[in-house]
Amino acid sequence: MEGLSKLVFGSGLYNLQWGQALMIVICLGLLFLAIRKGFEPLLLLPIGFGGLMANIPEAGLAMSAVENAIHLGNADQLANIAAALNVPFDSAATINEALRHELLVAYKSSSAGMHEAVTFAATDMGYAHGMLYQFFSVAILSGIAPLLIFMGVGAMTDFGPLLANPRTLLLGAAAQFGIFGTVLGAAALDASGLIEFSIKEAAAIGIIGGADGPTSIYVATLLSPHLLGAIAVAAYSYMALVPLIQPPIMKALTTESERKIKMEQLRHVSRVEKIFFPIILLVLVALFLPDAAPLLGMFCLGNLMRESGVVDRLSDTAQNALINIVTIVLGLSVGSKLSADKFLDVQTLGILVLGLAAFCVGTATGVLMAKLMNALSKNKVNPLIGSAGVSAVPMAARVSNRVGLEANPQNFLLMHAMGPNVAGVIGSAVAAGIMIKFLG
Repeated sequence: MEGLSKLVFGSGLYNLQWGQALMIVICLGLLFLAIRKGFEPLLLLPIGFGGLMANIPEAGLAMSAVENAIHLGNADQLANIAAALNVPFDSAATINEALRHELLVAYKSSSAGMHEAVTFAATDMGYAHGMLYQFFSVAILSGIAPLLIFMGVGAMTDFGPLLANPRTLLLGAAAQFGIFGTVLGAAALDASGLIEFSIKEAAAIGIIGGADGPTSIYVATLLSPHLLGAIAVAAYSYMALVPLIQPPIMKALTTESERKIKMEQLRHVSRVEKIFFPIILLVLVALFLPDAAPLLGMFCLGNLMRESGVVDRLSDTAQNALINIVTIVLGLSVGSKLSADKFLDVQTLGILVLGLAAFCVGTATGVLMAKLMNALSKNKVNPLIGSAGVSAVPMAARVSNRVGLEANPQNFLLMHAMGPNVAGVIGSAVAAGIMIKFLG
């Protein structure tokens, strides 16, 4: 009978809290969007499944060894944890949630030396890091996963449209206004007292406006790791919703005649140009902004492997096997931050709202920059390609092409839109470097 009661009281169903139940429903929603609707399935599926596992009660899959010890430990074990954290502990006191919470707060605010000591104490008592926590530590805390993803994206990127029409670099730059505008928006919310955001949190949220998932994750990891789950979900959700979010903004800011503008065929870009460009780009940007070098360096390395033509096996691996493996681990790692205690708060709502605002502003400023270029130049560009300045590659370019075809069935804008689309990737990496430089 004692064994049966232990089984019941230790089950996940018995210990399920309302927050965990709600997060399980949310994660099932992410899986539905990925499988049924096809919204960014390569990432929403592992993120949703990782969140599902992170919210299973008593499993501790997303917890460190110390967090598992605090959550499950008996009085003697908690006394050892408290001693390692220099927290007063009365062994005769009743073990309750308030005491466990106090120990958890002390652990999260502990120094590096104390953190190491209490981790050793927890592992010595038989507790281990959860599977998802291990993934998160290796893939994201180290910064490796976003960088490898960037290398894979670089290996799949063709700089030809950008080199053939360098003016489109301005469109990619203009679309980054959404990032910096959102930082100001977060600061305004904090000043108004509605939602509290530090300047680092505001910067991490602002990167969502670049519609670049790996960059958002990379910056959030460095500046606001506690917001990583909400930022990643917002970034990839809005990337998936590009076909729904962008067209109304594009049509509202352009006239029918502007959407019908036909652009000249792009010139041929030589192999020599494509080889030299990633090298020159990295050197120039890194000399002025070294903090952008990790992201941009991996992006340029992947592109150089593609264009050099001498390392086809490496290029193929970066584009396929490697990026697929990293995507699985990255998705599960992000999902580990969708636990109820980290995700269900007012800040998450603020992140979702500000992320959407950033994305809309980035789309609008790209279109408006294209209209400004037309006002100052005789060589007209179709303003629709300005919306591709957000770095959702290649989805944003496809949306520009689709809206253009609606206005003129003979107007094929895809290759023209790839110029600002690729420029947006560069722009978001540079914007990330600026944020890290000043706030990291």
